[in-house]
Order: sequence, then structure tokens, then C-alpha cells
Amino acid sequence: MDILGLLPSTDGILYQAVAFIIALAIIITVHEYGHYIVGRLSGIKAEVFSLGFGPTLFSIHDRQGTLWRIALLPLGGYVRFAGDADAASARGESGEIAAMTAQERRQTMHGAPLWARAATVLAGPMFNFILSTLIFAGMFLYQGVPTGQAVIGKLRALPGVEGQAAQNFAPGDKIVSVAGKPTPTGTDFAEAAAGLTPSPTVSYGIEKDGSTKTVDGPYPMPPVVAGVTPLSAASDAGLRDGDVITAVDGTPIYAFSQLQKAVSGSDGKQLTLGVWRDGESRQVTLTPRRTDLPTSGGGFETRWLMGISGAYFFDLQTRSPGVVEALKMGVQQIWYTAQTSLSGLYHVATRQISACNLRGPIGIAETSGAAAAQGLTTFLMFIAALSAAVGLLNLFPVPILDGGHLVFHLWEAVTGHPPSERALRVLMGGGLLIIIALMTFALTNDVTCP
Repeated sequence: MDILGLLPSTDGILYQAVAFIIALAIIITVHEYGHYIVGRLSGIKAEVFSLGFGPTLFSIHDRQGTLWRIALLPLGGYVRFAGDADAASARGESGEIAAMTAQERRQTMHGAPLWARAATVLAGPMFNFILSTLIFAGMFLYQGVPTGQAVIGKLRALPGVEGQAAQNFAPGDKIVSVAGKPTPTGTDFAEAAAGLTPSPTVSYGIEKDGSTKTVDGPYPMPPVVAGVTPLSAASDAGLRDGDVITAVDGTPIYAFSQLQKAVSGSDGKQLTLGVWRDGESRQVTLTPRRTDLPTSGGGFETRWLMGISGAYFFDLQTRSPGVVEALKMGVQQIWYTAQTSLSGLYHVATRQISACNLRGPIGIAETSGAAAAQGLTTFLMFIAALSAAVGLLNLFPVPILDGGHLVFHLWEAVTGHPPSERALRVLMGGGLLIIIALMTFALTNDVTCP
């Protein structure tokens, strides 16, 4: 059952808020549980596990004496360990810790061995990465991965060629040539398709039931909508998966590349699209937006985009990967997310791309709602990406974040003693100012950026 679907609108503030709270609650709970469980296994006692801040809405004590609570403000969470003065794990009063027995002191965050403290701090971001890996891997297991050959899995509905496609193609057919060019692999098919001149029909060689024959079919990659980016121009215009763009400003198009050319050359001017959906034609107007995209070389390029992805006139036949393979691909997806995130921050800091690429809670909430409106799969992928980003952010060497605490532990490992109380207070205060400044900057972008 889609609980979010019970809300009155998929683009309203309430919908966005609920989607954001659900996503954030999952990510924060996993993050803090990582701190809690590794701390507990390391012999450190957790006094409070809080989801949210402020007044308590619900609470219960477990057998280990930990208070589990849900608070009013669902914008974060924390685990307070024994000996902590606050949710940021600042050291408690030295007198109180000194008065403890050796066993009691061992159960505090500041009296535990260095390895236990470091492992407990590191566990939060690591659990975020584990959550992302499991979601990405689950999606690969659920959706499958390409077989490496151009074998038809399912035909897409297209205007004017439904009968032709259904008559000449069927699931399981292998495309062995495109316009006379052999395509023994999926890569060969992609290269042959990319080199074609757009036209209403194309000849294909297909292998069916052990025999090969030549048939006519639609352009390999027609202007079909296979995915819509949340909060994009296409999303705002109401385009959805399965829509087919038949014309741009009255000019008929047959290929996705023609749509790309029209959008990139629009210079941000409004376009009128002919859209075919479920057998009916309509017109949609939208204005492409200037977007910074990561490149394979690690940099960024700025282009005008409407926010859709394309696909072939058929879904490629897929295979089910093994669990190990799916987990490996999940880790690779996290690595890609981390690389693009760090590259994006660097390019924003050096003013090579727009600072509007850095968004705050309002922007994330809007994206949450848009992702949830597209369905559970899109929403889960959004949670996976956001969880990876939260894990990465917490590893930054900024005092008050987990990465800052790990730097303190590294200092202790090298020097043999932790930073002084005065140094910790100054550094933690400075870290808090940095976080506030970044949040203010991001929130300003939420309000001022298009």
C-alpha cells in the first residue's frame, strides 16, 4: 500500500514534508544504530537513543538501560553514551568521570580504549554506506542486469508503429544487424544505433527461432521518456515514463538525439512538445534549464536539459545477477556517488559551476516528494543516494562531525594523549560555526535558486 498516496496531492508541501521525514528517519536511524550497536559490542554503554530532537513523544527503556525515544522535531537524531555531556559526545565533567570505578569508566565513551571509540564513531557513516549498498544491490536483483546482447525483453508502445513492431518483433528476438551493420553484442548495437541518421523506420536483422530475417522497425532510440528527473522541467510539465515526444515546436522528430539537439540549442527558450500518451496526442510547453552534469573525466559540463532519459524501442532482456555480483555493483554505485559529490563540491568551491548545485533541507524535501511521487523504486533509489551522501558528509574532518572525532582519535593515537579540553571546546565551536554557515548557505540557495 502506498501510504503517501493517501495524501491529497503529490506536489504539495505536506506530501514533500512526509516524504522527507520518512527518508530522513530511515537514514538517521540506520546511522545512529551503527553508533549504538558497535558501541554496545565494544563495551560502551548507550544511555539515550533519540530519533529527533526536542520534547519526547514516545520513550521506552530496554534491558540494557538505554532510553529509546522519538522526539518532536524529526530533523536528526543522536546516541548519548555514558560520560557524554551532550548529543555531540562532548566529554562530561572530569570530576564525575574521575569518581567512577574502573569498570564504570570503561563503559563511557571517553574511558573506553581508543579502538572502541574510533570503531563506534566510524560505524555511523559505515552503516549509511551499508544501507545504500543493500538498496542498490536489491534494485539490481529486482530489475536484473543486461545480458550483453541486443535481445528484446519487452516492446514499448509507440505511435503509428504498434502493429509494425508487434508483427516484426517479439520478446526473445536477437537483433543481429542494424541498417546492414552487424551487431553481435549490445555494445555493437548501441554504436550502430548512434551512427544512424534519424528516420521513421530502420531495417533490422533479427534472429528468431534459429533463423535470421530482415524486418523494418522504428528508429532504435525513439524520443520516448524512460525516466523523469525529479524537480526538472519535464517533471514540472507533467511528463512521465512511457510518453513519446512526437514533435518539437511543430517539427516531427523520430529520434531521441533530435530531441536532445532541440533542447540543447534552445538557449533556455520555451519549447512546445507534441506528446503521445496511451493512444492520445497532446501538447506540452516547458522551458529547458541550465544544468551542470558530471563528465567521465571527473569534471562538469553545463548544458540545457529538460530532465528525461531515453531508451530503445524495446527493453533489453536482462539476467538475474548473483548476490555477490549485485553487492559489488552496489558498492560501485556508492563509489560513483562519492566521486561525483566530492567533484561537485570542489567545482562549486572553485566557482567552476553554479553554487545552486548545493541545496539545503527545502531542496532535499522537494526532491523527496518528487521521487516518492514517481513510485517506490525511485524513492528507494533516492534514499540510497541520500544515505551515501550523509555517510560521506559525516566523514568530513570537521569538528562536531564523525570525521572530526576520528581526527581527534588519530591525534591521540599519534601523540599518546587526546587534545586538551580547551582545544576541544575551541575546535568544536569552530566546527559548529562551519556547519551553521554551510546550512545557511544551502538554505539561501533553496530560497533564491530556480
